[in-house]
Amino acid sequence: MLLAAFVLYGWNLWSAGYANSYYSAAVKSGTESWQAFFFGALDSESFITVDKPPMALWAMGLLARVLGFGTWSLMLPQVLAGVAAVAVLHATVRRAAGFPAALIAAGVLALTPITVAINRDNNPDTLLVLWLVLAAWSCQRAIESGRLRWLLASAAFVGCGFNTKMLQAFVVVPALALAYLVAARPGVLRRVRHLLAAGAVLVVSSSWWMVVVDLTPSGSRPFIGGSTDGTVRDLVIGFNGLGRIFGLETPGGGRGGGGFGGAAGAGRMFNDMVGGQISWLLPFAMLALVAGVVLLWKRSRTDLARAGLVLWGGWLAMYCAAFSFAKGVFHPYYTTSLAPAIAVLAGVGGVSLYDAYRGPLR
Repeated sequence: MLLAAFVLYGWNLWSAGYANSYYSAAVKSGTESWQAFFFGALDSESFITVDKPPMALWAMGLLARVLGFGTWSLMLPQVLAGVAAVAVLHATVRRAAGFPAALIAAGVLALTPITVAINRDNNPDTLLVLWLVLAAWSCQRAIESGRLRWLLASAAFVGCGFNTKMLQAFVVVPALALAYLVAARPGVLRRVRHLLAAGAVLVVSSSWWMVVVDLTPSGSRPFIGGSTDGTVRDLVIGFNGLGRIFGLETPGGGRGGGGFGGAAGAGRMFNDMVGGQISWLLPFAMLALVAGVVLLWKRSRTDLARAGLVLWGGWLAMYCAAFSFAKGVFHPYYTTSLAPAIAVLAGVGGVSLYDAYRGPLR
């Protein structure tokens, strides 16, 4: 499956050229100036940055400094991150639900149309998905073992996701926290303390770059693209935060609209622009979630498969709600963040339904 994913994401990749030139320009600048590299500046003189944090740019920029700036240094990190996400998802599901469910989940993630498309581009979403899948893997290990270090690692991975695409990474946090609070082995007070510690790690791992940038005098750093006042804080709260949800005014004076992915509302996930890219298994994933709750309801509180329903079901619900009703700028490729949850619920749910059919309920 990993080989198939690598071939699928990397096929004829040299024809991609410079892919998304907006991010490619920042990568090029980062190869010419370490200052531009750190800030994610569009130009080597560090006049203005892109409208995202620079972690995805760093991966491409470091490789470009080794291989030289070009298609392979831009695209190979995306291919490798996409394949790694499939591998981590497989390992996560196999530990909780067995090999057949893991194989189905890995296959669904690898073949989801919008995921294939975005893994062949240099947008930050590919790396974001990898960080979030790693966060889910670590959270599952924390639930299984009760060890704090796994939960702290999960929080740190989400923090890396924040420094890849800001608040889109935080959408999954309630699902991770709820799964740990409900199903982890320690007593309830210890679980709460663990979550508070993880929250502290999340704050530090998410905010360190923002704090460093905003504390740097404005004359010694670039203007933060997408912000209204040149700060990362404004970008987080405005254009990449509340502006995405409520369609607030953009730095150019207009209002952020969701036209790229169709009108906001309950039907957005099934419209012409989004439906064929991500929603081909969404109804089955929802059905599998309901069936899984019914079939696994009587298992122990710490049962890993039942905990998985909370984690991945919460992931699915949070991202579906966020993407469906966001009134700001919304691109269909954002929905690649839905793919891991759909893949897991399709795999685990499909196997569970088959086992129920084969068992006494038949």
